[in-house]
Amino acid sequence: MKIPDDGISFQHRLYIRETPPDQPLVMYQRWRDLLFLHWEVEPEQIQQTLPPRLRVDTFEGKAYMGIVPFFMEGIRPRFLPAVPGISNFLELNLRTYVIGPDGTPGVWFYSLDANSWIGVEVARAFFSLPYEHAHQKAPFFQDKEWIDFHSTRKNPQEAIPLRYTYRPIKKIGEAPLGTLEFFLVERYILFSHRPHSQKLFKGRIHHTPYVLHEAEVHTYQPELFALNGFETPQCPPDHVVMSPGVSVNVHWIEEVLGV
Repeated sequence: MKIPDDGISFQHRLYIRETPPDQPLVMYQRWRDLLFLHWEVEPEQIQQTLPPRLRVDTFEGKAYMGIVPFFMEGIRPRFLPAVPGISNFLELNLRTYVIGPDGTPGVWFYSLDANSWIGVEVARAFFSLPYEHAHQKAPFFQDKEWIDFHSTRKNPQEAIPLRYTYRPIKKIGEAPLGTLEFFLVERYILFSHRPHSQKLFKGRIHHTPYVLHEAEVHTYQPELFALNGFETPQCPPDHVVMSPGVSVNVHWIEEVLGV
């Protein structure tokens, strides 16, 4: 079995996936038609952008940043039904992979663009996540084989039109333990912090493993990197995969205490 350079075994990563969270369940949602585009980035470059108590997570010495467009559906609090016009929206995020102060591997989001005003404001207020308001649409074409995902931030100074056109092809199945696919997509913890605060927070999600497919990508735009202060990659993604989706339980965030 492959062991990451950071010393966190894949058995520990699997344990996190298989262990139900202790934190209260607060929300249900479904993530659909996710495209994962990942580029290799120097670990030191990522480390410079992280809060002091997080360190970059690596696979065989390599760090990654990913662009992920997808559909959010059926979003509802635990005790309420989904509401038409509010519970479904789109999201486009830029992310990397980190290790928390207690050695827990998770996701760090640089930005999450969405076309739901309520969704953006709730995520900012209650989960301390860097959501951005955006104009988005994602029609299907050619007998619903292709997804044509468009996103432009509402902030005029950041209004770069982004487009991702993709479709699933060959089914892969669940990511095998110890593979790069497992490292990139099987993530069940997110870290966040409030602006101008030294407090670090950790949130848990729970869902069945992703069923993965090879993806054919006709159009992609890596300028989301530039919108978050990074150089735009000048090469194709180093890893591409997609998933038809999962149903997700979202649990409450908690402050990460200690060193």
